[in-house]
Amino acid sequence: MTTEPKKKIRIGDLLVQNEVITEDQLMTALREQKDTGRKLGRTLIDLGYVDEDSLLNILSRQLDVPFVQLRHYQFNNELVKKLPEAMARRFRAIVLAEQHGELLVGMADPLDIFAYDELVRVLKQPIKQAVVRESELLNTLDLVYRRTEEIASLAEELEDELGDDAFDLADLSAESESEDAPVVKLLKTLFEDAVQARSSDIHIEPDESVVRIRQRVDGVLQEQVMKEKRVNAALVLRLKLMAGLNISEKRLPQDGRFNVRVKGRSIDVRVSTMPVQFGESVVMRLLDQSQGILNLDSTGMPEDVLDRFRRMIRKPHGMILVTGPTGSGKTTTLYGALTELNRPEVKVITAEDPVEYRLPRITQVQVNPRIGLEFANVLRAALRQDPDVILVGEMRDRETVEIGLRAAMTGHLVLSTLHTNDSISSAMRLIDMGAEPFLVASSLLGVVAQRLVRRVCENCSSPYEPTDQERVWLETYDLDPLDLEAGFVQGRGCYQCSNTGYKGRVGVYELLEMNEFMLDALRRSDVSGFTRAARNSPWYRPLGRCAMDYALRGVTTLEEVARVAATSEGEFSPEDEIPMPDSPLGGSS
Repeated sequence: MTTEPKKKIRIGDLLVQNEVITEDQLMTALREQKDTGRKLGRTLIDLGYVDEDSLLNILSRQLDVPFVQLRHYQFNNELVKKLPEAMARRFRAIVLAEQHGELLVGMADPLDIFAYDELVRVLKQPIKQAVVRESELLNTLDLVYRRTEEIASLAEELEDELGDDAFDLADLSAESESEDAPVVKLLKTLFEDAVQARSSDIHIEPDESVVRIRQRVDGVLQEQVMKEKRVNAALVLRLKLMAGLNISEKRLPQDGRFNVRVKGRSIDVRVSTMPVQFGESVVMRLLDQSQGILNLDSTGMPEDVLDRFRRMIRKPHGMILVTGPTGSGKTTTLYGALTELNRPEVKVITAEDPVEYRLPRITQVQVNPRIGLEFANVLRAALRQDPDVILVGEMRDRETVEIGLRAAMTGHLVLSTLHTNDSISSAMRLIDMGAEPFLVASSLLGVVAQRLVRRVCENCSSPYEPTDQERVWLETYDLDPLDLEAGFVQGRGCYQCSNTGYKGRVGVYELLEMNEFMLDALRRSDVSGFTRAARNSPWYRPLGRCAMDYALRGVTTLEEVARVAATSEGEFSPEDEIPMPDSPLGGSS
């Protein structure tokens, strides 16, 4: 027997009776509702007459149903899928639990009698209502209704359409123009799933008997395997068409890009194809253009590092390097710096490969090696365009390094990236690439090294007790006992974080400003002397220390700290210490 709503209640009258709103406010809300067509409860919340929690608590008491906090709820995937996603989104409902044959269904509006009747009809079981926040519900629906089953179903449909014989490329190309074509529906679903999961990359990899689709979420790949191996060729063909690539060329790697709109968001897709043993592999980097460019305040730099970095980028000339492995957030930091420097009185020119984000007022040049438009060529031409600031996508060769350093010496601020593990090795890397030591010493202002570490999921965060091995390792950090009392955390895994224990990432930074001791060691190409001077600089904090600060604050885990520390310089020993001044001189000699 179904549990009916206790009685038909007019929410406006209920709130007036409880003295939550006045009659005048109710009348205003009813007029607003008539104009907008929104539900009265949402209208009252948007007008600021009542907050969502107060409204839901009143409904919970009046209807004698529970008020469920979804962000702390452990979902049963099989129960959730009993209600189709389209119905869940339409009626703002989700199946929470089952007991004695009765389903507990969370609803954003438990007074919606029509929605209640439809849910009973679709679920074909007695239901009991619970009240949930609409904002939490919508976020939860994105997490629990992943598209993996739909992707598998569409792949099977596409495999059936291709048949046993080899398909005609021209026919498939024509059919793919239709939005109803299985390959188009499969790609659409794939992109929607990637956006829901906050993926940064999609990998499509053919194997001997399967196709693997892997999505990189918070820096870690998540895999789905499809047995329909032949769909790979159809997917690659369609993606090549979308990216404007040569569909008949399967022997050479190709690069392209296109833009798609997914759930109202503009996603810029960079496509890279590569011939592999069982076909062609495709990797797509997803850039959400609708989020806009991050400013430096949004990067997560510690306040002291951010202040010093801001002072550095405001200097009239010199070179600043941002270093780290691929995917460590270097581009985000540089674009954040450009956003602050982007003023009407400042001429900014960039040489990028590729141009990831379009910035107003900034002259951006796409490097194209196939026609000889290399970084060095663009840099030479840019210097004749009277720039104040130049951004070079990457210091790849000796010629680019030398031109960049000379530009920094002659009144330009030069920003660039370098693929090194830490800030200390970056300066010497320029010399190793063939740059004259005096040029490096005269031009280099500083180096930012960075990594991205995963944030602990706030929804399932729990205290963590370090192992004996980790305690021995922690002793090398010479931590304050008061800091250790706060303890460490880890994520247990939940729907909010796809059972990984992590959700989102935060930057870890190491800023090295040049001082006279470091510059003197650079002129002499003295690696050990430069290393000692850098490590003993009073402002220098290694990447591992920055990551440990986040762990002590409960932002990340010891596992992530260990990963960062393993790929950067370790701590220095007492014998490395040499007398140093109280503060760095900064700048060039």
